[in-house]
Amino acid sequence: MKLLKIMLMLFVGLFVTGCEKVIKEDLKTAAPRLVVDASIDWVKNTAGNEQKIILSTTTGYFSSEFPGVSGAIITVTNPSNIVFDFVEMPGTGQYICNNFLPVIGQTYNLKIVLNGETYTASETFTPVPEIEDNIDQNSKGGEAGDEMEITFYYKDDASQKNSYLNSITEPHSAFPELEVEDDEHTNGNLMQESYSQEKLKAGDQVDIKLYGISKSYYNYMFKLIVASGNDGNPFPTIPSAVRGNIVNQTDNNNYAFGYFRLAEVATKSYTIK
Repeated sequence: MKLLKIMLMLFVGLFVTGCEKVIKEDLKTAAPRLVVDASIDWVKNTAGNEQKIILSTTTGYFSSEFPGVSGAIITVTNPSNIVFDFVEMPGTGQYICNNFLPVIGQTYNLKIVLNGETYTASETFTPVPEIEDNIDQNSKGGEAGDEMEITFYYKDDASQKNSYLNSITEPHSAFPELEVEDDEHTNGNLMQESYSQEKLKAGDQVDIKLYGISKSYYNYMFKLIVASGNDGNPFPTIPSAVRGNIVNQTDNNNYAFGYFRLAEVATKSYTIK
């Protein structure tokens, strides 16, 4: 009987030790692809002349860095054939334009020449309404009804179909909270958006940005939010690559990720009471 106990103890010890073994999976990394962050945002009541386009590449699953891409020639052209040059800050992958001229309703064309290949995209500058001054606050937000919540408002333009992206930044979240909306069932109405966070407290500042976006960009962002699992669905879809409006005119198989966006932006800051 004693021998049996010893054998059982040895077996359990070997089993537990075996469970602690770390298995390293050799993940295959695909060839890097170009990533284009061409977000031309015109904040209301500003000149909008300073704009930036960022080029980087995809990277390995465990990497936290996205390498910048240098050596590209980037231009944006308006309907009057005025060309705006985006010039790289050396070695950064960030391309700057200081004389951009934003005009609501006009269609602009992006062109990127890199490593003998040409990427293009077109988009129309989309307007956005002002964020109303009255912002409501209550302490009954969230699924359990115990989170601090704010609600802001904006008036939809009834004369056209509109889509919106709203971004909320506050001290307790590392990244902005993003959400897309359209006026399919609320055309011409006073729109409202709510945001809640259990850690929000008196004195915290919440920064709100509301973007006027095209329907195609709305569809793109909706897919990204769903793919990221941040749409509130308890059964999210399997993450997948989401293609934007950047087209490689030289080699369609060597496509890029990202989007060329032209958005007017309304901003508002609110301090929790």
